[in-house]
Amino acid sequence: MEPIEQKWFVIVNPVVGHGRGLDDFPLISRLLREAGIHAEPVFTEHKFHATELTVTAVREGYRRILVVGGDGTLHEVVNGLFIQQEVAPSEVLLAMVPVGTDSDWARSFGTSTRYQDAVRNIAEGYSFLQDVGVVSYEEAHFRQTRYVVNVAGVGFDSALLRRITHLKKKGRLNCLRRLWCVLSTYFGYKATGIKIWVDGHRLYNGLLFSIALGICKYDGGMNRLPDAVADDGLWDLSLVKPIHFWHVLFRFRYLYNGDIYRIRHVRHSRGSRVRIESSPEVSVEVDGELLGETPLEFSILPRAIRVVVSRSFYERSIERAAKRG
Repeated sequence: MEPIEQKWFVIVNPVVGHGRGLDDFPLISRLLREAGIHAEPVFTEHKFHATELTVTAVREGYRRILVVGGDGTLHEVVNGLFIQQEVAPSEVLLAMVPVGTDSDWARSFGTSTRYQDAVRNIAEGYSFLQDVGVVSYEEAHFRQTRYVVNVAGVGFDSALLRRITHLKKKGRLNCLRRLWCVLSTYFGYKATGIKIWVDGHRLYNGLLFSIALGICKYDGGMNRLPDAVADDGLWDLSLVKPIHFWHVLFRFRYLYNGDIYRIRHVRHSRGSRVRIESSPEVSVEVDGELLGETPLEFSILPRAIRVVVSRSFYERSIERAAKRG
């Protein structure tokens, strides 16, 4: 009988991707069996259940966790890894079969949305130590802390997510309503006075429309942080100044093809510690989850979790490490 630490504890979000997590799991389960991957599946039943399941799984001896879901499910699992006290988070191997709408985190590591390819990545076993971000924020007059595995957004990002989440809860979100959310939030959102410090130096003091802070590259399907390196111990920042709709419309492709910094309203920076203050307060979203408000403090835990990646990404990471010396 295979030792428990060699089995995969599979956390399935049944409602992700408009119910694809439940509908497609029989196919995913069959692919796992055919690849010789021994799995113990459990379905989430409520918000933060994935965090609870992760803590329990590690306590029971599992050292391999597979997420069948989206970025929000992965976010909960990673936070569970840092809550548990049994082992260092990096001693647990984390993998994903992406079923979510955008699957931004998976794209950064070359994990395909094709289930066959994602399962093959797991079977091949190439892994990578990635950074994890830590954000401290204000909520209900208390300081709270959360771990970030992909991207955090401030300003327009959190305002848009609030509208999308509202429609999701009502079961009324589709492509057209998502587009309506983007347009109505864009025209209704006012740029906010924001101060930003990076590694102790003031980077910005003025009106900002949006800020993205990333460990990885993709957010909301867009390549918001094309220069982000997931193991360099730094946040990548993309600052968007107030911008007219026409500037966005005629440069829309830059949001997806990695040329976002060709838009003159977008500024790039990088650092290990970031502080954000605003007047009035603005919200922060992390990995697609709405949290609290400013003031915000961001720090980095270098190479803090071990994740399964594609073979091509692994080979590129080895070449990049060799060039860094």
